[in-house]
Amino acid sequence: MKNIATIITTLFLSTFLFSQTTWKADPMHSKLTFSTVHNGISDITGLFKTFEISAITTKTDFSDAVFELSTDVASINTEVEMRDKHLRSDEFFDVEKYPKMTFKSTSIQKTEKDKYKLTGQLTLHGITKPVIITMWYRGTIENPQSKAPTAGFKFSTFIKRTDFNIGPKFPEPMISDEVKIKADIEFIKQ
Repeated sequence: MKNIATIITTLFLSTFLFSQTTWKADPMHSKLTFSTVHNGISDITGLFKTFEISAITTKTDFSDAVFELSTDVASINTEVEMRDKHLRSDEFFDVEKYPKMTFKSTSIQKTEKDKYKLTGQLTLHGITKPVIITMWYRGTIENPQSKAPTAGFKFSTFIKRTDFNIGPKFPEPMISDEVKIKADIEFIKQ
């Protein structure tokens, strides 16, 4: 009887583990960007050049996916080197002390066709807070060049920089408290 239970348990776990699919962002076709409002009158945008994002799912529509992000904060780029150096300093991101920004989803809820509410934990500047991300699943295709299954997504959210103690010496309207974060990602099935 123990042998039958062991075999059934092993088959169940094997089926579960093998049915999970891992997807990783294609760095050539993915971008992680942000924008803030400067002096209340203009948007300043930037991006993080170095990041990794993955998804693990058992469903083809990603409705049960777990997403994880790790970003090298020092890779920040606003196309103004002087500003980028300032953003890396201890007055903003303090990349020497806090080199990574991470996110891990904890739940996913379908809101309409191909649209989801992704909830998770964002860690930035040594502070972890819950965030809700709007996710649009744009579909899966066979990449014409690589022949690999490739899925497209758009993620967006707003965070408050004061929640993460980013740039506390720079009040609104000099720099908006609200920061828009957007990611356009092509995932490749592993």
